[in-house]
Amino acid sequence: MPRMKALILGAAAGGAFPQWNSNAAACNRARSGDPAAPARTQASLAVSADGAHWFLLNASPDLRQQIESNAALQPRHGLRSTPISGVVLTGGDVDAIAGLLTLRERQPFTVYATRKVHDVLASNSIFNVLAADVVKRDVIAVGQPVTLRHADGADSGLTVELFPVPGKVPLYLEQADGSAPPIVQGEDTVGAVIRDGRSTLFYIPGCAAMNESLAARLRGAELVFFDGTLYRDDEMLRAGLGSKTGARMGHMSLSGPQGTLASFADLGVKRRVLVHINNSNPVLLADSPERAEVEAAGWIVGYDGLEIALD
Repeated sequence: MPRMKALILGAAAGGAFPQWNSNAAACNRARSGDPAAPARTQASLAVSADGAHWFLLNASPDLRQQIESNAALQPRHGLRSTPISGVVLTGGDVDAIAGLLTLRERQPFTVYATRKVHDVLASNSIFNVLAADVVKRDVIAVGQPVTLRHADGADSGLTVELFPVPGKVPLYLEQADGSAPPIVQGEDTVGAVIRDGRSTLFYIPGCAAMNESLAARLRGAELVFFDGTLYRDDEMLRAGLGSKTGARMGHMSLSGPQGTLASFADLGVKRRVLVHINNSNPVLLADSPERAEVEAAGWIVGYDGLEIALD
């Protein structure tokens, strides 16, 4: 029987790598075609139970490019078709939802998200280009597994469960006075667990901290795609690229006693893949000591086009 497959469409954080307006050394290496600094598009994952029908986890602003770069997502039948059956959204950030606008050509599929994220879509009329008579919007209650279905309603063989992880509200929804939003655990930041009855994978592109409930959920997992935004909490400040720490942005950093490497060390996760990697993160460079460190710790630095078949 076919086994569940996961395909990284994009492994970079918002802005991608290289970021369009970045003149930083790493981005210029990627821009020049340096093989040690391959370009990456903005974060999204595709999953399939049969290799023929796919569900996207988030719809990045680079979705059109990602479809054209991956034959598995390209039309195969008739004048217009798609193997994309649905999109699961783990948040309402621009880099998770903007790609929905690419899918506006009256093509049937389903958008799965929490009520809070659906409210974000409903409050912005531009998303009405996803015609209600064609594109179904399914509300998923946090903690409740839901069957993912093909456009014709058939069972895909996959289920999704959204679960809260520590995070913050999207940047454009922060307080107008600029004060730091609290780290919360609710519908603003969720992870997704996909199951096919035999195998399980987790997709968590944003996470502010590892707490007991998340550690318990991930312990012994087969495959986890996890937030790799920054290597150091203050790397944006050190590089002169921004005024916020990783913690202020709602992301764990890889290094440090409370960082991702330390937090996963005793969880027994079989395969660990970094995604949502910011262009400032030195792990994007194959010749960096930081890259060597994370690989020595058992992590895969995610890249566009990486396909993993679950056992």
